[in-house]
Amino acid sequence: MLCHPHKVCFSSRGFNRGGFVSRASRKQESTFCRSKLDSSIMLRHPHKVGFSSSGFDQGGFVSRASRKEGICLVILIQAVATSETDTGVSEGSKNGGLPGKLNKVVLAYSGGLDTSVIVPWLRENYGCEVVCFTADVGQGIKELEGLEAKAKASGACQLVVKDLKEEFAMVDVAREVGADAVSHGCTGKGNDQVRFELTFFALNPELYVVAPWREWDITGREDAIEYAKKHNVPVPVTKKSIYSRDRNLWHLSHEGDILEDPANEPQKDMYMMSVDPEDAPNQPEYLEIGIVAGNPVSVNGKDLSPATLLSELNEIGGRHGIGRIDMVENRLVGMKSRGVYETPGGTILFTAVRELESLTLDRETMQVKDSLALKYAELVYAGRWFDPLRVSMDAFMEEITKTTTGSVTLKLYKGSATVTSRKSPYSLYREDISSFESGQIYNQADAAGFIRLYGLPMRVRAMLEKGI
Repeated sequence: MLCHPHKVCFSSRGFNRGGFVSRASRKQESTFCRSKLDSSIMLRHPHKVGFSSSGFDQGGFVSRASRKEGICLVILIQAVATSETDTGVSEGSKNGGLPGKLNKVVLAYSGGLDTSVIVPWLRENYGCEVVCFTADVGQGIKELEGLEAKAKASGACQLVVKDLKEEFAMVDVAREVGADAVSHGCTGKGNDQVRFELTFFALNPELYVVAPWREWDITGREDAIEYAKKHNVPVPVTKKSIYSRDRNLWHLSHEGDILEDPANEPQKDMYMMSVDPEDAPNQPEYLEIGIVAGNPVSVNGKDLSPATLLSELNEIGGRHGIGRIDMVENRLVGMKSRGVYETPGGTILFTAVRELESLTLDRETMQVKDSLALKYAELVYAGRWFDPLRVSMDAFMEEITKTTTGSVTLKLYKGSATVTSRKSPYSLYREDISSFESGQIYNQADAAGFIRLYGLPMRVRAMLEKGI
C-alpha cells in the first residue's frame, strides 16, 4: 500500500494526473499483504506504484490502498485457511442466499456505519458470535479510541486489534478465536469486494465468506442508520451528513452525500487532513527527501521508518494544502464513481521519487517501467495481488531501481510541491555534455548525420509522394 509512489497500484480509478491513491477501493482496499511487507509497497517502492510519466494518469491506486479494514483481509483469510473447524454451512447457502448457522464469524471491522450494523445482522441471520478484527494501518488514534466498547455495544463478543503499520504479518486470528467464517462490509457495487474475495480464493478456495451487502434488505446508508438505531448500535453519522470516509496511513477518502453529483464542488469543511491551499502559510517550506534504491528513507536528513516517514510527510504536506484530488473513476464492476482524496505524504513521495528517477534511469527504461507500472496498478486494483505476473513485475522493479539513490528537495507552497533540487551519485546527467557553453564529449556537428539517419523514413516517404 504504501507501496508505491510510483509502483502504486493504479488503474482507471485513480491518480488522475497526479492524484494519489484513488482510494483504490473502499474500506478494505489493501489486499496486499505479504508476510513482511515493510509498511506496504508504496512506501518501500514509490517507483513501483502505477503511474505514467504524466502522473497518475488513469492509474487509480489502489491506495488507498485500502480502506480502514483493508489489511485485515489477508490476515483473516490465512486465519481461516489454517482452521480445522467444520463450518457446518449447507451447500445451498454457499451459493448465495441467507445461510444455515455459523458458530463464530470474524468481521473486518472499522467501527463505521457499515461494519457496525453488520455485527447485529450476522447474529440475527446466522445465529453466530461475532469477533471484530481491526488492523491499525495508520488511520489515526481517534479512530481506534473506544473501538472495543463500540464493537461490544454493537453485539460483538470480542475485538482484536493488530498494529500493521510497519510490517504486515499473517496472523491466524480466526483460528485463535475458533471462527468458521469471515465477513466484510463491501457493497455489491464496489471494487473492494472483488479484491477481498479473489484473495480468499487464492489463499483458501474452500473458504466460506459472508457478504451482508449482497444478502440483506438494507438498500443504502439511510436504511443502515435506521437499522443501527433499532438495534441500539452507536454510529458516527447522521442523515444530514452521510459522507463515506476511509482513512489509513496513506490517505483519506471522501464519498457520498453532495459528492455523488460530479457538478458539486466539495465543501470546504469536508477536508480533514489538509488545509485549504488559500489558507496555507504565506511562506514556502523546503523539504529534502532521502531515497535509497527507490525507497524513501529520510526527511531533512533524519532517518525514519516507512510508517513514521509517511506520517511526518502527511503532517507537513497537510498544513500546506498538498495532495487534494477530486476525480471521477471507473470501477471494476463497470460504473463510474466520484471521490475526493487527501494524500499529502503520498503526493510528496511520488513527486520526489519520480524526479530522482529522471536522473538515474535512461529513457527506454523509464518508458518500460511506466508501461509496466500501469499494468501493475491494474492487477492490484483488480485484486490480483497473488498473481504470478505481479510477483515477476516486482522483481523487475527491484532491479531497475537499484541505482535510484540520492535526495530531492521540494518547495511546498499553497497546494503545490515543486522540485527545486535533485542529487544522486548514480546520476546519468553530465553537465559537461549538456552545457551549451562547452563540451568535449559531444560534438554538435555529429547531430547532422544523426538527423539524416533518424529522418530517413520520413524523407523516403516524402520522395515517394512527390515522385522523386
